[in-house]
Amino acid sequence: MSTTLARAGVTIVERRARVGELDLFYLDAAGDSPLVLLHGLSANASSFSALIHAGLAPAFRVLAPDLRGRARSDKPAFGYTMAYHAGDVIGLMDQLGVERATLVGHSFGGYLGIYLAAHFPNRFGRLVVIDAAITSHPRVGEMLKPSLDRLGKTVASPDSYLDAIKSAPYMNGIWDAHVESYFRAELVQNPDGTAQSATSPSGIGQAAYGLACEPWLHLVQQVRQPTLLINATEPYGPPGTPPLMEETWARATANAFPNGHYTRVPGNHITMLFADGASAMAREIRSFGHHARSEGSALATGAPNADPSPSLRSGS
Repeated sequence: MSTTLARAGVTIVERRARVGELDLFYLDAAGDSPLVLLHGLSANASSFSALIHAGLAPAFRVLAPDLRGRARSDKPAFGYTMAYHAGDVIGLMDQLGVERATLVGHSFGGYLGIYLAAHFPNRFGRLVVIDAAITSHPRVGEMLKPSLDRLGKTVASPDSYLDAIKSAPYMNGIWDAHVESYFRAELVQNPDGTAQSATSPSGIGQAAYGLACEPWLHLVQQVRQPTLLINATEPYGPPGTPPLMEETWARATANAFPNGHYTRVPGNHITMLFADGASAMAREIRSFGHHARSEGSALATGAPNADPSPSLRSGS
């Protein structure tokens, strides 16, 4: 079963796939060479709506899953390490017959992209990391708390849920149809009219712990594919609030990749996905990703291709 959404000449189809024991939701926008989008820690695939419409499709065939535990995908009680997330992505690509793709990840999805590019070099020709760095802000937990607090809370109505996000300082007044579609995608309305996020708070906690357990500098140094790190340096909140990913840390991370490049776009850690930030990012990704076409079937060098089987997950 699928649902088709068309806007401004871009058609996005909502689909589901059985990957292992999970039912995964994903967005599929028709286009040229494959590009996989991986969202942030508590986000969902619809957070990329503006980016897709800003020109990623039809320049690419865009595939964007809701990661396990989020929004419209299944929510197992356990299994939220990077290895499990990576197995889902590789499994989805296998299901769809996608042998090789450009990989783009935002925040948590950026770290997952690094993990995938290091462990599965033959499957990804280029990597784009959006606002993720080896060094995080020392107050990152405190800064993310207002956004994560929406999980597990029951509110009076869907409109109340959206109004609270709309007025959050980290949104900096940015709200349009793309932003609303992102947050509506995670909403569940109860029979009594109340609403809450469908995303699993337990799953998010486990995923955050799994992220913290990985040797990120080592993994970054294993990524042989050309890598673009896109950074947003505007305040993550009211004026005077620092950005979530400082430019110094982002540049240092870009320099740690064997073939890394750095660029900056408007917005903060969240708003960069919308409005002017989305337009700027789409241009950067199109320019960077299309270089992969000239590489033909040449494969990235590095670690041998890993098997997304339980053996990869041992010790997780």
